[in-house]
Amino acid sequence: MEILKIDNIKLAASFVNKNEAIREAGRILVKNGYVAPGYIDCMLQRESVISTYVGNNVAVPHGISGSEHYIYQSGISVVVVPDGVKYSDIDEAKLIIGIAGRDGQHMDILGQIAMICSERENVEEILHAKTQQEILEIFQKELA
Repeated sequence: MEILKIDNIKLAASFVNKNEAIREAGRILVKNGYVAPGYIDCMLQRESVISTYVGNNVAVPHGISGSEHYIYQSGISVVVVPDGVKYSDIDEAKLIIGIAGRDGQHMDILGQIAMICSERENVEEILHAKTQQEILEIFQKELA
């Protein structure tokens, strides 16, 4: 199974708060067979310990230490939130990238995502993509 496939990408989402956004990123991972439903609670627990907002309007919610048993396969979900969702008093996320890393792959996946999202131009390209395929191609350049 691929880490990112077209069904893992959601365009034009809107959320009342960050917990809804995190749940949606987790639901995509559950729906596509990467994780068990309990992983979503682990993603929310991680957020309650430390924010997963990383800058450039990007958040990368993921599970806490000990949540590995919920992960069937490494994967990521990508949720584009054009109007943004408040992540703190000063931070707003427009791109939510849910991560589930199996067998120690978590840090590798996070590093690859950081490479993509540290460039503001890449984030803007993702946010302005009209199709899931466009976003998939941006990520495939780095995740290959």
